[in-house]
Amino acid sequence: MRAASAKSQPAKTAPGQAAAAKSVPAKTARTKVTPASTAPAKSEPAKTGRTKTAPAKSPAAKSPAAKSTPAKTARTKTSPAKAAPSKTGVAKTRPAKAAAKTPAAKKPAAGSETRTALVRRARRIDRELAETYPYAHPELDFENPFQLVVATVMSAQTTDLRVNQTTPALFAKYPTPEDLAAANPEEVEEIIRPTGFFRAKTKSIMGLAKALAEDFGGEVPGRLEDLVKLPGVGRKTAFVVLGNAFGRPGITVDTHFGRLVRRWKWTEETDPDKVEKAIGELFPKSEWTMLSHHVIFHGRRICHARKPACGACPIAPLCPAFGEGETDPEKAKKLLKYEKGGFPGQRLKPPQSYLDAGGIPAPPLGGTTG
Repeated sequence: MRAASAKSQPAKTAPGQAAAAKSVPAKTARTKVTPASTAPAKSEPAKTGRTKTAPAKSPAAKSPAAKSTPAKTARTKTSPAKAAPSKTGVAKTRPAKAAAKTPAAKKPAAGSETRTALVRRARRIDRELAETYPYAHPELDFENPFQLVVATVMSAQTTDLRVNQTTPALFAKYPTPEDLAAANPEEVEEIIRPTGFFRAKTKSIMGLAKALAEDFGGEVPGRLEDLVKLPGVGRKTAFVVLGNAFGRPGITVDTHFGRLVRRWKWTEETDPDKVEKAIGELFPKSEWTMLSHHVIFHGRRICHARKPACGACPIAPLCPAFGEGETDPEKAKKLLKYEKGGFPGQRLKPPQSYLDAGGIPAPPLGGTTG
């Protein structure tokens, strides 16, 4: 080591003209690298090599004065890193790891919300819809539980309007379960033909009429487990009857309801029974029936399947799907249906609250509104 240092000294003083110039950088180097100034010349590159300054120092010792200037410049640029050489290396590694973890951490937060936030948003949406549709109601005309259960079975794969235009003649001829059970199937088919699938529907409504007459004394049962045993009656139909004819809470998962709750990210479920369970957990049981009316009303009037009127939607700030439809307010108004668009509703005999809100009764079969 002494021999190496001895050789390094002549190397610094050998060129007479550059001796003075070289001595200055050497002193400067010793002044900047104080911890390494007491070490020999060769031990210094070993230490500074860890801080990526070894290549800059070794050329400075053997090169002319012209090359020493870049060496100074290199030291000047790297001197801020000398204060924490080891930390600089860690800093380069850790951000890379953090960057790899960041997308995974952000994706769930951006695409989901906490359970508490979901419940609050869902209930706020329902409150907004309650203010928008204070007259929400079942859109099937009925006067008793028997008429409601028959009309609901007939509403499969058709509109409530078409059912409402068809049932007056049906109930006028067959007012009780016993009457319908004893009817001529061909005559029933001819009456309900406008609703579509009339043969299958005739079989269902005559079958449930017979079951009511034979098993329940001609009365519609008020229990879910009894209703679902009737021909053509599933959970959706049962909850319509329970909620609107008996005042017992139930969630009606029809096409509109299932479509909107998925659009609002209340659930990702598609099976009606699973949708019913998931949404039922977000709301108190006492609100289930009116919640169904609010959602279905909104789906029929504003939040359409193909062209939702986003620009006229009262819950736009709360909707994660805002923008899927027309966002211009004036253009969106033209997409509104039923009373929101100034058109007739689906019931021939709607509730008074609906009429007070500007709703127009639907015309009878083959009729027009004046």
